[in-house]
Amino acid sequence: MNEGKMILHVATLDKFINPFIEFLRDHFDDFDRHMFYLWGDRSQYPVEKRDDVRFGEDLNNKLLAYGDLLLKMYRADKIILHGLWNINVVKILAFNPWLLRKCYWVIWGGDLYSFKLAERDKAWERREVFRRFVIKRMGHLVTYIEGDVELARKWYGARGKSHECLMYLSNVFNGLDVPPKKSATINIQIGNSADPSNEHFEMLEILEKYRDEDIRIYAPLSYGPKDHAYKVKTRGKEIFGEKFVALLDFMPYEEYLRFLGEIDIAVFNHRRQQAMGNTITLLGLGKKVYMRSDVSQWKLFDDLGVRVFDVRNFSLVVSYEFNADKNVENVHKYFTEETLRLQVKELLK
Repeated sequence: MNEGKMILHVATLDKFINPFIEFLRDHFDDFDRHMFYLWGDRSQYPVEKRDDVRFGEDLNNKLLAYGDLLLKMYRADKIILHGLWNINVVKILAFNPWLLRKCYWVIWGGDLYSFKLAERDKAWERREVFRRFVIKRMGHLVTYIEGDVELARKWYGARGKSHECLMYLSNVFNGLDVPPKKSATINIQIGNSADPSNEHFEMLEILEKYRDEDIRIYAPLSYGPKDHAYKVKTRGKEIFGEKFVALLDFMPYEEYLRFLGEIDIAVFNHRRQQAMGNTITLLGLGKKVYMRSDVSQWKLFDDLGVRVFDVRNFSLVVSYEFNADKNVENVHKYFTEETLRLQVKELLK
């Protein structure tokens, strides 16, 4: 590797990371320029160990790991920060601010919205001192949701250059042939995980008045706190009985796509940008999607000519309120692998 031209990726493991590594390997001839420095649960999010992939936990102690990372940051031509989750990485950058001009922060959502939604205790205040210093001076901001850049500038005074990029394959629409539904039952999906940010209980209250209708409610709960998943399942069963289905086990990708194909209405009640992979897939399949009108992705879809609905005005009516074919056309036009490839190429050149 020509380390003078090295592109260093720093990430906390999640389901997006390994597919991104494979995407770069498949589409870019200069893949040997890339180095990945990762932290997290490899049993849940497996990544093949290679010369170009380092795991922070493999070194004998944290000091050695972060010292090695700092050395690679100095050698790198570009530093891609896949989310700002690791406060130790943030601190390293705060104490080496001259590195920030070559840093590209890929905004995931939660790493930005912790400003607004995290518990504001003493620990939060200490973290925010470092985060504010770093985000304000970050050289580059990467997202395809313009509203998130605007919030970073509003909340943190971020001055970096913004780059439009889908970044991950989860944000690409995957085509799926959906067979005609045989049942008249209206299938409703609420949320995308067991994370409390899904605001499940609020949605269950909204839906309660429809419990005698021909509906079935599905709650994907395989990701996130197990105790919260149990509470959601218990409350859902109390209100809806057998009409409520808690999805507690991980589904293989193809099986999950088939599940989304059976959904009629999806409700994402998050107070921040989240669940974009689910949202894009459902809209691309012509499904009716509800979300809050004050989240940053609302404007994105409006700008793309994709109709979404305000959760405050929930209705069981599936059709006649919007042109599903137009939604499908516009999603297929923008959320493509070719768009992703061109955007990543521009970002990394």
